[in-house]
Amino acid sequence: MTLSRLNASAATLTKNRTEGSISPFSGMCVTCVDGCVGMCEIGKSAYRGHETIYPQPFGIITTASEKKYPLDYSHFSIMGTAVGAVGIEADSDKAIFPAVNLQTRVGRGEGIKVKLPFVIPGIGSTDVARNNWEGLAIGSALAGTILTIGENVCGMDEQSVIKDGRVVSTVDLDRRVKLFKDWQRDGYGAIVVQANVEDTRLGIQEYVISQLGVEVVELKWGQGAKDIGGEVKIKSLEKAQMLQKRGYVVLPDPENPAVINAFHKGAFKEFERHSRIGMVELESFLQRVEELRKAGARYVFLKTGAYRPADLARAVKFASLGKIDMLTVDGAGGGTGMSPWRMMNEWGIPSVELHSLLYQYCRKLALKGEYVPDIALAGGFTLEDQVFKGLALGAPYVKLIGMARAPIAAAMVGKTIGRRIHENKLPVYVERFGQNVEEIFVTASALKEELGEETFNKIPPGALGLYTYYERLAQGLKQLMCGSRKFDLQYISRDDIGALTREAAEVSGITYIMDLDREEVDKILEM
Repeated sequence: MTLSRLNASAATLTKNRTEGSISPFSGMCVTCVDGCVGMCEIGKSAYRGHETIYPQPFGIITTASEKKYPLDYSHFSIMGTAVGAVGIEADSDKAIFPAVNLQTRVGRGEGIKVKLPFVIPGIGSTDVARNNWEGLAIGSALAGTILTIGENVCGMDEQSVIKDGRVVSTVDLDRRVKLFKDWQRDGYGAIVVQANVEDTRLGIQEYVISQLGVEVVELKWGQGAKDIGGEVKIKSLEKAQMLQKRGYVVLPDPENPAVINAFHKGAFKEFERHSRIGMVELESFLQRVEELRKAGARYVFLKTGAYRPADLARAVKFASLGKIDMLTVDGAGGGTGMSPWRMMNEWGIPSVELHSLLYQYCRKLALKGEYVPDIALAGGFTLEDQVFKGLALGAPYVKLIGMARAPIAAAMVGKTIGRRIHENKLPVYVERFGQNVEEIFVTASALKEELGEETFNKIPPGALGLYTYYERLAQGLKQLMCGSRKFDLQYISRDDIGALTREAAEVSGITYIMDLDREEVDKILEM
């Protein structure tokens, strides 16, 4: 069985000439003819070269792998029961799904309180993040969830002021933090500022702690989309030169006269800006954690990607030794910006396997009495059934589920509907719900009553899109939990799901569905 789609994808704006006859191992057309202008990825690479590595069109899309992994969360089924209730009185008038509690806390000490078990991991310097930040920030704040400002935001901001290699002021980062904090309600949720190699050198996290009142920072080892640093496209020669001066890797060299001449002639239209890879060492890691706490960080997070098992073990152990408040583990295949397309499809440990290893490592530390940080899982989660399964697979260590592409999609749709309302150009499948924001967004009336008309009218449609999407996830998750008779997140356990295949059971340690409840079944039948 072929697991990958090769040589043609909507992500790279390529296709095969003989779409019905494709070589399964190479992805090439079965007959490659002289005279074809090069519609496939090989053909496009013949004239655009390295540009074809990345998903297109950059800046208005998010991307994720097309690879069919051997296992995913659909290989598990949620188990319901007809008896009892956990976390509430076993009374049919009280054990109803609206009574399910989705609030929780993450981090040491008092912890960060959240209304819903969701976190948006690092959304950084890409155009798609910047252009939708208003919806993401305000929607997350209204929902009482956690939102992470990803890497390179300050370094990419042309209005940032940097002296002696350290940032002293920035416009975009200030705006992103302020949008969330201005709409944060009753202390729920948090805005997190992430840092990679360049951010750390610029002193970004010290700046946001001291100047912007940020309490939560995150160290970044990587992500599920790629095993290199972040990258974006730059359409301006002047900006490319500025970024190179700030220490970024910029290709081709924007100071090279031949490159400048080729750019002006239109031989290429975009530069690439790349971040460096980090070099993880225990001593420097613990030192950095201590520096951030001394600088005033109340909570320190760590995010890692789909690296090999030894690196996952390092993340778990280092997080334990450093008393990290939350560790986010992101499975292969996801992405929000422009990760190299083949890399996104063909590197790393997929989510089910990675999260299963993570559970094993956390349990091993817990059995030795060592500290285990709160865990967030990421890697392709979109809807409530997947959220439930992720919480169950990693129970009791997993507290939150990380999602990025889906919340961005919700914010983009909300923003688009708002623009279409203004233009009086609503599509028929939206127009049938109404003509204005209050009629179309199902959460609008309740929010208006809760916040008051004046405040409600300031909410951008993108934020309503994210908030309403989260509202759907919340009700769906409550229904699933009610069916499993678990009325609080803390009671979700690994036996709330069953593995549908022997392979899924072997990889995850979740019981095969035909073996569930065997001892209890025997007792019942012997009554």
